[in-house]
Amino acid sequence: MTKEPIPNAARAKKIKLFLMDVDGVLTDGKMYYIPGKGKEMVEFKAFHSLDGIGLRLLNQFNIITGVITGRESPGTEERAKSLGMGYAYQGFLSKLEPLRQILADTGLKPENVAYMGDDWTDIPVLKKAGLACAPANAQAEVKAAAHLVTAKEGGMGAVREVCDFILRSQGHWETVMGYVETAHWPEIKKDPMKVVRESNGRGK
Repeated sequence: MTKEPIPNAARAKKIKLFLMDVDGVLTDGKMYYIPGKGKEMVEFKAFHSLDGIGLRLLNQFNIITGVITGRESPGTEERAKSLGMGYAYQGFLSKLEPLRQILADTGLKPENVAYMGDDWTDIPVLKKAGLACAPANAQAEVKAAAHLVTAKEGGMGAVREVCDFILRSQGHWETVMGYVETAHWPEIKKDPMKVVRESNGRGK
């Protein structure tokens, strides 16, 4: 007998950790290079404020957030830190080991994890996640592996869609609208963020 698929709202109710790729998910995937102080070129990328509000709200409801990305970028680390993320794994094209480490560190299970990615390197983690998400601009194979595909593209509020979906599914929406009506936005909780860079193999 074939099992009935689990509704996405039921999956979202179990989420305690939201991890995501960066390029093509938190950004539109474009990378810009501008001259630094010396002759070196500095990588520049832009993040959308819509995503920032959603991630701040997850933080308020004790849902841990973090990034696992194939590139190393000071800008990514600063953005993650400013949003109170718990984890920033950079330089990892193979993302299963970071996921394993984060699960071991938090004591959570895969069913408690939402993950959002846009490219083939994200598929192994998507297949493990309790709620697998992809932005509208994701590769076709990534969308096929996802439970939830957003209407918006990466870097244009796709992460916010997932944040709002989780908040609604977990019954937090009335509280969120209370923040809106009273213009009271709680301070973001900024516990020390674990940073791991594949280039040096160290965390901090």
